[in-house]
Amino acid sequence: MTSPKVNDDTSLGINLKWLIQIIAIAGMAVWGYFGITSKISQLEIDVMRMKDSVAMNSDFRVKWPLGQLGALPDDAEQNMRLRFIEADVSILESHVDNLRIKSVKLEQGRDDLHDTAHPFIPHVGSPREKQSGGTR
Repeated sequence: MTSPKVNDDTSLGINLKWLIQIIAIAGMAVWGYFGITSKISQLEIDVMRMKDSVAMNSDFRVKWPLGQLGALPDDAEQNMRLRFIEADVSILESHVDNLRIKSVKLEQGRDDLHDTAHPFIPHVGSPREKQSGGTR
């Protein structure tokens, strides 16, 4: 017996039904492979986004309370208003101090405040007092 040889005259007999099934199976396998690789790629992208979100959230959670990421616009507006209120309060405090000084002057009937012993005004001494020793 001689072994069969494949050449230009070789013919292959296959059933048409089997040929269609083989082509359909090969097409479904290719479609399934590309579907699975596409889904895996999408999941990898989703995992990268989640890791980035977790890292950003961790940075935010640590840096926001410390004030390293800035402030909300509402916080900036509130801080600006507080600065104006502080300026107003300091002006009012200086007015109150001036009124205290004037009331002490009126109570004592003097214009010289350096000789007074009032709890709100520290005793400095009169500029007319002579200092012993040293020169002026």
